[in-house]
Amino acid sequence: MRHQYKTFQAIEVGDGSDGRWAAHARGRWQEMEGLLTEEGRTPQGADRVRALFRAHMPELVPVLHRLAGRLDRPGAEAFLTHAALRPFSPACTQIGQNGTLLRNYDLRPDQCEGTIVSSCFLRPVIGMQDMLWGLLDGMNDAGLAVSITWGGRSAYGRGFAVLVLVRYLLETCDTVDEAVGRLRSLPVAVPQNLTLVDPVKAMTVFVGPDMPLTVAPDACAANHQHLPVTDEQERTLRTRERLHALRAAGADVAAMLKPPLYRPVDEQGSGTLYTAHYRPAEGRVTYYWPGESWQQSFGDFTPGSRTVTLGRAG
Repeated sequence: MRHQYKTFQAIEVGDGSDGRWAAHARGRWQEMEGLLTEEGRTPQGADRVRALFRAHMPELVPVLHRLAGRLDRPGAEAFLTHAALRPFSPACTQIGQNGTLLRNYDLRPDQCEGTIVSSCFLRPVIGMQDMLWGLLDGMNDAGLAVSITWGGRSAYGRGFAVLVLVRYLLETCDTVDEAVGRLRSLPVAVPQNLTLVDPVKAMTVFVGPDMPLTVAPDACAANHQHLPVTDEQERTLRTRERLHALRAAGADVAAMLKPPLYRPVDEQGSGTLYTAHYRPAEGRVTYYWPGESWQQSFGDFTPGSRTVTLGRAG
């Protein structure tokens, strides 16, 4: 079995005004700026995405200005809107059950930022950051947790990368119902599945640029939505197999660390990068890898780094 190594780090950035977030973001800017679309690099395109951001996420506009000013790079504000980014499609699995959110995130190690961030842009939020301030998954101080998987379809439209939508929901919402209500009016660039959990409810919803928000049959998701999965898609992603295994296992960490839910590194270098187990009512999350774990919480957030071995399933 092929093994790779990935270093994860945990950082505190406060409200983004004291330089800690900017120091981290500047260190990643060179690899990030190439993800900005050609349209986003034009004055007209930058104006369009800023207007879209103001229209749909006005509460975060002061944060956008603050972070872009601290980053101080050409194109920074357009990039941070996440409305002019090249699409990406990770393969992930997630379930909400009994007040917890459990997910596996699968991708190439070099395509994942691997940064656990504790922030207080509008309120306390902890999550796995990507694209400088977006979130792959996270929780807030109200007890709401959200994570995403790719919806498995190639549709693309004008809208936001889902990572900034997760950030927005956690910054502005207290409950699953409130978050789903806001999500209905937010344009998303590519099909995505979001699983949301609060102390009393768990739900998965399907969104995309070509469809209205649709509530899934249960609070779990792999990499397909409401349409039938083709044989080719199943061979590539094993999405039906993973969803069946997830439903059978429930929110069980041990099952997430074994095939078929845990995906060893394949020939393309892609595999399960981490398992995250959120207990948002307790303000606590534990990240797992085979043989290793790292717990963080609002009451005891510990900055640092961990280098883990990928590709060895339990």
